[in-house]
Amino acid sequence: MGGAPMGDGGQATPGPDQQANAGSGPGESTRAESLADLLGGRRGAVDATLPPLAFAVGWLLGGESLWGGVGAALAVGGVVAGVRLRRGDRPRSVLIGLLAVCVAALIAVRTGRAENFFLLQVLSNAASALAWAVSILVRWPLLGVLVGAVLGQRARWRRDPALLRGYGRASWVWTATYVLRLVVFVPLYLSGQVLALVVARVALTWPLVAAALALSWVVLRRSLPAGHPGLRHPVVPGPAGPPR
Repeated sequence: MGGAPMGDGGQATPGPDQQANAGSGPGESTRAESLADLLGGRRGAVDATLPPLAFAVGWLLGGESLWGGVGAALAVGGVVAGVRLRRGDRPRSVLIGLLAVCVAALIAVRTGRAENFFLLQVLSNAASALAWAVSILVRWPLLGVLVGAVLGQRARWRRDPALLRGYGRASWVWTATYVLRLVVFVPLYLSGQVLALVVARVALTWPLVAAALALSWVVLRRSLPAGHPGLRHPVVPGPAGPPR
């Protein structure tokens, strides 16, 4: 949703290096990989900026023609989808990305307003900010859900108080990214500044995702107590009480 860290281009399973780390000792896996290694996201975020850029180019070259912008965005979106499929991305993720471009183009054409190409982006970021904040408050932080799914832990990480606390704190970083986008996007959208929206979309997509991956990793690591074995090894209390 809205450029989520683990959305377009996110890795469903660890790569060969990560699989090797899975067989290492707890301390080794903690040092060897980060959230960027586990979740990816930056490559997909770069891909997500190409259709809006194409929309702006087509819109300008066509003399601010809405059809020129929409046609360019759809063409580039189709090419991006094809490239992602060839490099092995999940078909469902690719189709969702392409569908988002198609829906954005449809909204712009139906309303006759170029800025409405970015309406779906505004709404998805609002929904994402709300979803991440609520997930933290109900003690199901989405960062933990995503990392736990990648590592095949299901909900086991929630039984580790340190991990649950760390994922909650780190999830606020991602909540803040969606709020930041809204603070920038909404005034530009309401004033109809198409080119400024394109610039903001690029600036607040892959650079922001990369920054959020790094910062949330720092927050998560610092939230774990000394000696904690890391994300792959939740410290779960056994039947008698002590952790195992």
